[in-house]
Amino acid sequence: MSDIVEDVVEETPQQVEEDEEPEDLNAALQQVLKRARFHKGLCRGLHETVKALDKRIAHLCVLAEDCNEGAYTALIEALCTEHSIDLIKVPEKKKLGEWVGLAKYDQAANIKKVIGASCVAVTDYGEKSKALDMILSHFGRS
Repeated sequence: MSDIVEDVVEETPQQVEEDEEPEDLNAALQQVLKRARFHKGLCRGLHETVKALDKRIAHLCVLAEDCNEGAYTALIEALCTEHSIDLIKVPEKKKLGEWVGLAKYDQAANIKKVIGASCVAVTDYGEKSKALDMILSHFGRS
């Protein structure tokens, strides 16, 4: 009986660690994208992202710097500036794809294949967290 109580006590600190202050902006962005995906608040890909930006329902847009299409990045940047939507650039589209759930895993939970995502729009942040506060403070909002 005491073994069960000890297991419950050991699980509680792990939940607290998830909501700790992230080390940098990329770690905070990763947590925010994970929560937004859980709450069905992500638009992935050019078509979905442009629709969300044009309807002004997006709160945040994430663009990969290694996107190979110049018109693609110009369109996203122009829509973000026109509608005053925050834009964050990340270095690799493969990492962005992994963060938003475009990865396939094998049975041992190892990444098997990652599909790159050049842009993502967040329409619903989900629940409030320290990572979200860090990103909003990056843009000077609270």
